Amino acid sequence: MAKSFTDTARFFYIGVSAFFMAAFLFFAAAPAAAQDKGGGRLVIGITQFPSTMNPIIDSMVAKSYVLGAVHRPVTAYNHDWQSFCMMCTELPSFENGRAEEITRDDGTKTIRAHYTLRDDLKWGDGMAVTTRDVMFTWEVGRHPMTGASNFDLFAKEIADIEVLDDHNFIIELDEVKCEFASINDFKLLPAHLERPVFEQDPATYKDRTLYDADPLNAGLYNGPYRITRVEPGASFTLEKNPHWAGKKPHFDRIVIRIIENSAALGTNLLSGDIDYIAGELGLMVDEAIGLERRLERMRRGQYKVLYETGLSYEHIDIHLDNPRWRDVRMRRALLKGINRDAISEKLFGGRQPVAHVNTHPMDEIYHEGVRQYAFDPEKAGALLDAAGWRLGADGIRRNADGERLQFTLMTTSGNRTRELVQQAVQSDWRRIGVETRLRNETARVLFGETVRKREFSDGVMYAWMSAPRNIPRTTLHSTMIPEQENNWAGQNYPGFRHEEADRVLDDLRRVCEEDKNRALWHRIQDIYAEELPALPLYYRANSYIMPKWLKGVRPTGHQDPTTLWIEEWKREP
Repeated sequence: MAKSFTDTARFFYIGVSAFFMAAFLFFAAAPAAAQDKGGGRLVIGITQFPSTMNPIIDSMVAKSYVLGAVHRPVTAYNHDWQSFCMMCTELPSFENGRAEEITRDDGTKTIRAHYTLRDDLKWGDGMAVTTRDVMFTWEVGRHPMTGASNFDLFAKEIADIEVLDDHNFIIELDEVKCEFASINDFKLLPAHLERPVFEQDPATYKDRTLYDADPLNAGLYNGPYRITRVEPGASFTLEKNPHWAGKKPHFDRIVIRIIENSAALGTNLLSGDIDYIAGELGLMVDEAIGLERRLERMRRGQYKVLYETGLSYEHIDIHLDNPRWRDVRMRRALLKGINRDAISEKLFGGRQPVAHVNTHPMDEIYHEGVRQYAFDPEKAGALLDAAGWRLGADGIRRNADGERLQFTLMTTSGNRTRELVQQAVQSDWRRIGVETRLRNETARVLFGETVRKREFSDGVMYAWMSAPRNIPRTTLHSTMIPEQENNWAGQNYPGFRHEEADRVLDDLRRVCEEDKNRALWHRIQDIYAEELPALPLYYRANSYIMPKWLKGVRPTGHQDPTTLWIEEWKREP
């Protein structure tokens, strides 16, 4: 699961290191002018501050959203859910001659894919984007101590890269794969700036990257905007990148304000302190519906609200290294003990339906016949009894050693909707004899430290946002468990270890015949539903709350943010 956690390490979590925060305190460009010229200023509100701005370390929607405006990936998914080139000229394929299947000397087969970088690409300091950046990014990503989110892509999937010239390179894959052209997580790093930092000590590079230590350095960015001001935990200010060769953006300045309290986010929109609440990291559906009613009363005709369903699901990761939760009966009991239908109907008016697995029904590979867990407190209790946890006189279960059945449930603080869901889960679990403690942290602490280092004791609630037909390898494969030895690379935060799941995830990449491939998709979803490394809660809808004069914002429905097309945004009467 960034995703997003949804999660390419094609998952982003929807939710900062101490050095990152401390370093940012020293950087600020000149304050914004009282009156913007040209396209003026757009102020956007989101709820989370990223743990890092380095493009290949950590997967957070917050980082993805900001980077979308200032840093472009080589490839991405468009609004039609098709992969396309952003920094390259053409996706490699067998039909266009840019891809070929070869046989190595040892008899194994693989694919070589030829990419050409656009010749007008420049970093924000005027330096050309070249294959030197490609090779450096690969070097950083595959180093075992860097902690790259999609370490698998850099260290395993890419067997070799051959540089032809400053703009052309050939990627040789480790094996033949069904979908090989997309390299969405291959987000280039500027070698002329980052190489000295990396070479000083790869193991601590993630704590010293210039994206955090010197975030106003224009050379870090290659998009239509660059970051010119950072207020730690509070805001980013973006201004036009003079070296951007694409379509010129309309707005002179973009301010992205981080307002972690969702109620305060709505208040800031009503007061005019922000113009737009981004759907990627804004209000949950129930809060958006309430704000929409207030806008209709107080700002009639001035705003529009878009409710867009996408490849995102809310869930509770279970820490499987905790002996208490290794027994699958315990996890099944917890899920049967949550009245998810009531949460969907009472909190969201049915707009966010119950999730049964980590794959969204909108995705073409969704398995309709996957196992489902209806709300059934009686059966949940029977499962807990069978696992050795008996109900006590005080209504709390205990095992043979007299230990109370307790569960600490964590999520992002300040998110009113998640806090209400927490309370609903707490109440439901109390009925089956589970004592639930609620403990919340700010997103930058929860995702930057607690989840990334697997420091939660029982469970953590958040959302994954993913790409179409995303193979959940980074979130489910046993080699993707973050550990100190791999510098916390990977996104398998529950610590799920399952030999068959590993085989299916591996086969999904190389078994291309449609019927066999679909059978594998069904099997990995069945394993997820049977084993429950996480408890699926509901499929999320995003709410985009914007003034009617803001045009060009187009939700994608997947993990790639609207800001990847920010140059299309404009102000119209």
